[in-house]
Amino acid sequence: MTEQREMDDARSAKAEWIGSALDAHEGALIAYAHRMLGDGEKARDVVQDAFLRLCRQEPANVGDVRRWLFTVCRNRAFDELRRRKHVETTVEAKVMNGKADHGPSPDVVVERRDAAQTAIDALSNLPAKEREVIHLKFREGMSYREISAVTGHSLSHVGVLIHTGMKRLRSRLAPAFGVQVASRGVVR
Repeated sequence: MTEQREMDDARSAKAEWIGSALDAHEGALIAYAHRMLGDGEKARDVVQDAFLRLCRQEPANVGDVRRWLFTVCRNRAFDELRRRKHVETTVEAKVMNGKADHGPSPDVVVERRDAAQTAIDALSNLPAKEREVIHLKFREGMSYREISAVTGHSLSHVGVLIHTGMKRLRSRLAPAFGVQVASRGVVR
């Protein structure tokens, strides 16, 4: 009986661990996979597969569950892209519509939408590696070390990709927002 109880307790602890990981990371993983694949259904399939793989792992073998899930999700998304022979990734943005009673004026909504679209276009035109590390850094809040673990790039290469990507974004966005770019930064 004691052995059965220990097995039940272990199963319960593992189920709680997986449920906690699902609650904490599912939404971010779906968004990440969706950006890579451009297809919401395929993104959910990739994330579901990542969690099924997590179910087959022992918690002690996983380490940082967030990093592990993003890595598995990324690898599965690349598998899907290779399967489809589709190399380009897509970026999707949501623009919130203002409410008539309490929201901004229609002019402000249009300006914000245009500005958001300009930024999305600039981001989507970055090379895939730069776009991916910038997403992981600023959207997912990952550290350079976590990004390195997820992507397989060295820590210094992650820094170079983020720096180069941000520099490209700055130079592409500055003219659209009426900002002059100096050789050592932005001047208004």
